[in-house]
Order: sequence, then C-alpha cells, then structure tokens
Amino acid sequence: MGLTEPTDSLIRVENLEKNFDMGDSVVHALCGVSFTIFRGAFVAIMGASGSGKTTLLDILGCLSRPSAGSYTLNGRLISELSDNRLAEIRNHEIGFIFQNFNLMTRQTALANVELPLLYDGVTRKDRIQRAKGALEAVGLDDRMYHRPNEMSGGQRQRVAVARALINKPSILFADEPTGNLDTVSGESILALFGELHRSGNTIVMVTHERDVAEHAQRIMTFRDGKLVKDEWRNPEQRNWELKSLVG
Repeated sequence: MGLTEPTDSLIRVENLEKNFDMGDSVVHALCGVSFTIFRGAFVAIMGASGSGKTTLLDILGCLSRPSAGSYTLNGRLISELSDNRLAEIRNHEIGFIFQNFNLMTRQTALANVELPLLYDGVTRKDRIQRAKGALEAVGLDDRMYHRPNEMSGGQRQRVAVARALINKPSILFADEPTGNLDTVSGESILALFGELHRSGNTIVMVTHERDVAEHAQRIMTFRDGKLVKDEWRNPEQRNWELKSLVG
C-alpha cells in the first residue's frame, strides 16, 4: 500500500538538499533528508557543528529555501509560496526561541512580548491583555515591567518563550535555548518546554548536548548533512506514527 499524507502530520520533508557555493567548490549542507513530524511532538535535533542541524532549522522555519526536495508545513508545499506568504507564516504559525534571547534591551518584558501583535495591528488594549496572559503562562507575572538587564538569563529566556507563544503558533522552533544559561536556569527552561508540550504544543529544539536532547520524546541526530539516527523515547509512539503513514 502507498504512503498518504496523514491528517495530523505537521512537517514532512522529502529528499531535502541544501547546497552553498563557496568559491570554486560546493558545500552540501543537507543531503537527501526525509522525515515526518506529527502535531504535538517534542523533537530534538542533535549534531556537532557543521552537521546541518542549523541549516535544517532555517528551512523548517521558512527562513531559507532548500536547493532540492520538498518541504510541506501544515499541508502547504513551501516551495509554492511567495516570500510575502512565507513572512506571514513566520509571524502567525511559527514561534522562534533563540540562544541569545533577541530581546529589546530598553523595553520591558511586556513590551517585548507585545511586539509581534504590534506588527499585526492589534489594538493596544488587546496587546497588553494577551501579553500579560503569555507572561503569566511562563511564570513571569511579577516581572512584566522589568527590562532584560534587570532579569536573570532564565527569566529572559522565559520572556522569549512568551513572545514566541503570543500568536498561538502551530510550532515552536528553539535554537540552542539553554546555550547561554547556567544549569539551574537551563533545567527550568526545559521543564517549561515539557509543560508546553504536555499542553499540546509542537516543539522542535536544536541542541548539541545529549542531556538536553533527552528531554524530548524523539531525538534526530545529524552528521555531515545526513540524518544518521532517529530515536523515539517511547517505542509505542514510534509504532503509532509509522502506522499513521500507511494508507
């Protein structure tokens, strides 16, 4: 029996390739990568520097286009969409969480979280209400009017998570989210990711640390642009996903 597109698959990539011209040579950052990620999953993408994991995250986050192969996000073939449509998807369906937080240093936590809504033309009253709710959801109701330099690294990352959640995205992409945090703050952020996952959020997290990756339910390991290992923490879930792909 042939493969069909399952109704609950969120990401599907097939034979994905990404090449970069470097003078007279070509660097093959991704080499024929294929996989499916289902809605509600918590996936860690692992690999050393140069393995292709960051290049893959750029493509999955609609920040870059592949050189070959296909990428389907939430039922839409990304190669068929205009740059303007991709910008809309990044703003409404994707939440980004970065290692360096990417917060506006002169603005309060509340103003940082409001920012995506400001671009959407949401009224000030609604922006404040929604931003307060997002900060409360990540445990920062007592830090709303603090600026980033008045908060710890873990608190700043929680502000970044609240900002990523403000538009209720289909998926959260986290790029080394604990990379600039101490052990205690890192564990706090990973615990928050666990809570978000249990509440139904789909999370794809890039990391080079095995102990961080083990907080996810699935670990995909890349080396030299290839997916070399795909582990499910729960074998029953893997069997369910594989059965879902069969028509």
